[in-house]
Amino acid sequence: MEDMHSVSTLMDSTTSKIKQLQKAFAELESHRAITLNWKWKQLEEHFHGLEKSLKRRFTELEDQEKEFETKIVEAREMLERREAAVMVKEQASMERLQRKRDAAVSAITTALKKQRKLFSDEPTVDNNGNHDGALVMEDKPLDAMAPENNIKDMTNPSESGNVVKVYPELVKLCQEMDSEGLHKFISDNRKNLAVMREEIPFALKAANGPAFLVLDSLNGFYSMEMPSSDAKKDSNLLGLRRTCIMLMECLGTLISNLDQDSNSDIISEDVKERAKVIAEEWKPKLDELDVDASSGNSLEAHAFLQLLATFGINSDFDQENLSKLIPMVSRRRQTADLCRSLGLSDKMLGVIDVLVKNGRHIDAVNLAFAFELTEQFSPVSLLKSYLNEATKVSSPTKCGNASPPAQQDVNEKELTALKAVIKCIGEHKLEELYPLDPLRKRVMQLEKAKADKKRATEVAKPQPKRPRANGIGFGPRVATVATEKNFYARTTDRYPQYIYDRPYCYSGPTNDNHVSPILGTPAYNLPHSHGNFFATGYQYQVAPPYLH
Repeated sequence: MEDMHSVSTLMDSTTSKIKQLQKAFAELESHRAITLNWKWKQLEEHFHGLEKSLKRRFTELEDQEKEFETKIVEAREMLERREAAVMVKEQASMERLQRKRDAAVSAITTALKKQRKLFSDEPTVDNNGNHDGALVMEDKPLDAMAPENNIKDMTNPSESGNVVKVYPELVKLCQEMDSEGLHKFISDNRKNLAVMREEIPFALKAANGPAFLVLDSLNGFYSMEMPSSDAKKDSNLLGLRRTCIMLMECLGTLISNLDQDSNSDIISEDVKERAKVIAEEWKPKLDELDVDASSGNSLEAHAFLQLLATFGINSDFDQENLSKLIPMVSRRRQTADLCRSLGLSDKMLGVIDVLVKNGRHIDAVNLAFAFELTEQFSPVSLLKSYLNEATKVSSPTKCGNASPPAQQDVNEKELTALKAVIKCIGEHKLEELYPLDPLRKRVMQLEKAKADKKRATEVAKPQPKRPRANGIGFGPRVATVATEKNFYARTTDRYPQYIYDRPYCYSGPTNDNHVSPILGTPAYNLPHSHGNFFATGYQYQVAPPYLH
């Protein structure tokens, strides 16, 4: 403000300085023989113009300064209001969290009291040969409670933290250790697979041996009587394999929600040994798989890796060989978590490099983001390279003489690649680094060309013929050879408004060539023996019978 005041003072003294300059200029003119008034007027106008310009600019600066100060005040007030609102929400969240914590502590305390009361009220007879009638307490761990109690907890979420309420049948099947019934139930209710995926981990707690139940469910994963090529076409087998993978994932979810002691009870040494046997049986079958044919979506490789991760037996297998299986499952959503569970995070550089060399740039970008390797593998560069490879074959030099079906196939590949790149950019928020507008315009061009091609193909298809009329009237067309006495009255298909007065007759030579008129057509006033002549007087050749 002091600087503005000093500037204002200087501008106010401008007028006095101009007058002083005028006096000096007048004194200078007095020493000359010729007057110079016209020069002083020009100078005076120039200085007054400068003065007005400076004052106007100074006024604008003052207005901007006031506006800026007003915005600062408003911003401070808004920040204060937001800070107060955040503090209120934080306090409410703390209170809500404290209430939940108190409720959880109360529930745990109540459960412990019930458990102690249960142990104190249910003594059991010692079965070690003591027949003196003395009663001793049976030492049961918490996880060894009766399955019936577990079912009660599963189906009453209001009394416990479990949420099995949509499909209580899952709990019963797990209690009975019925792996086949579990598969069938999941298959019958596959429309609500997301709900079952959330409830199965809690339902597995009702089983006496959740891990053994899941291992039993893997028996039909490989059908011995079916070749591997046919297995990929069998929808029932594919559904069974997906269910096996889901059950192993659900068991992993159950294990991750338990403490270390409970985990060791579920995944015992016997369980690990049996899982190793299954893994050794599956491992040779992976050698028969085609890495390129799997397209990063191999159920067999996924199941093998999930088996190792769920049952914690990955240390018994070579890590380098396991990392070679990752490109076979790179498109599956569980790939990143599987790699972390198997301890393959340090192998990701090599895996991503393999994906890039094989033209799987989208999978490479996803894994680069998952493992924070975007500095080593630039996502934008990978996506641009992927599009260049997809559009390279569609350049004029490559397919200028290509047939229409080949060009259509090339355009379809480019369209698929563009949509994949657009989706990847949106998922990883790369719009600022890779604008979407040019890509979307190209997609619109290709889709328009595809639609135009489809319409042209539909127009080029032959139209079905209309039914022809017989000698009496219109009737259905019969695919039989005409006899000598069959006559077919005919009208023009394309121009029905111009109906000939006399229909054409396709018949063999007869003594009577008169034809019955079509409905609505006037009959000819010709004698029956007029011969083979048109109404104009020209004679026509007799045609053979018309064949459909």
